[in-house]
Amino acid sequence: MDLHEFQAKAILAERGIPVPPGGVAWTPEEAASTAARIGGDTFAVKAQILAGGRGAAGGVRMARSSTEVGEIAGAMLGTILVTAQTSGGGRPVRRVYVEKGAECNREIYVAVAIDRAAAANVLLASAEGGETIEENVARDPKALRRIAFTATAPAQKALKAFAAELGLEGPAAANAAKVFAALAKAFLDLDASLIEINPLCVAADGTLLALDVKMSVENSALFRQPAVAGLRDDEDEDPVELEAQRYDLNFVRMDGDIGLVVNGAGLALATHDSLIDAGGRPANFMDIRTTATSLQIAKGIGLLLGDPQVKAILVNVHGGGMTRCDTIVEALQIARSRSGRSVPVVLRAAGQNADYARQMMAARRIPHELAETIGEAARRAMALAKGAR
Repeated sequence: MDLHEFQAKAILAERGIPVPPGGVAWTPEEAASTAARIGGDTFAVKAQILAGGRGAAGGVRMARSSTEVGEIAGAMLGTILVTAQTSGGGRPVRRVYVEKGAECNREIYVAVAIDRAAAANVLLASAEGGETIEENVARDPKALRRIAFTATAPAQKALKAFAAELGLEGPAAANAAKVFAALAKAFLDLDASLIEINPLCVAADGTLLALDVKMSVENSALFRQPAVAGLRDDEDEDPVELEAQRYDLNFVRMDGDIGLVVNGAGLALATHDSLIDAGGRPANFMDIRTTATSLQIAKGIGLLLGDPQVKAILVNVHGGGMTRCDTIVEALQIARSRSGRSVPVVLRAAGQNADYARQMMAARRIPHELAETIGEAARRAMALAKGAR
């Protein structure tokens, strides 16, 4: 689950990480009054949507008076903001965040994420932050420094050395070590999958401010985080993905024309890779959870059939545990009968009840083709999506 910037900043502020004074506004008048209350010479007006890349898309603008803040907010509110990270035509701007401007001597990048390959959490930082961080790291991967940790935050000695590697000295280094420790602890306490501060402003006197924050919390851990779960903004999430979550499906909408029905995240990623290698474009990521019933799976397949961009469906499943291959075929039949739409289907089934599932496809007269390997299934699905017979 992603959090808005203002929500993430409030959480970090409670944990001792300094953020600029700010407030949320739903109207231009409220934005102007918020700026007047905060005081200062400069202000940042930020569109609050659950996507990055706002600055480059005009979703972050600076103002020099409360009147100008109101004018900028009026121009933003009610618009659709399209960034490099939005899907489905962008996100509506329903509120803005107004905060006091900051004078930075330096801007650095810092984040905490999960390194799945190393089976550890990792604190990441770069001596140069801001909107060009991705380009900087792509040009010089060594620019992104890292320190791994597991169930507890790194020791202060290690964090001070880490700050020194970023070129920080004196009060700035000491303050950075404190921020790094609080960030790592927040990451662990909140069951987060990502907390990113970009940029972390370093003032001339060594004080720090988190100017922009991105935070994501693991959906599967929200039962342990009721306060965070209560912050979910259903209106700003992709309605298709939100609907899928309600039916026990991990589902991410993409921009391709081949719908994927897969059980297991690893198998789903392998299917994506095979499809892309074959020249195809996935319309979604789907990971059917082991507890999903045929009716729940049918809902996910129905979301694919309801997408006019989907020209073919690739079903790649491995029966086992609580999800059998025939359960997924039953779901496919339910979804087809409900939607009234039929698109070509390629089935690759293995594991528990795979033979029975293939028999069901024929017995229930579901038009389909069978494949033995992932590569074969991907190539045929791509061909069918392009109109081959």
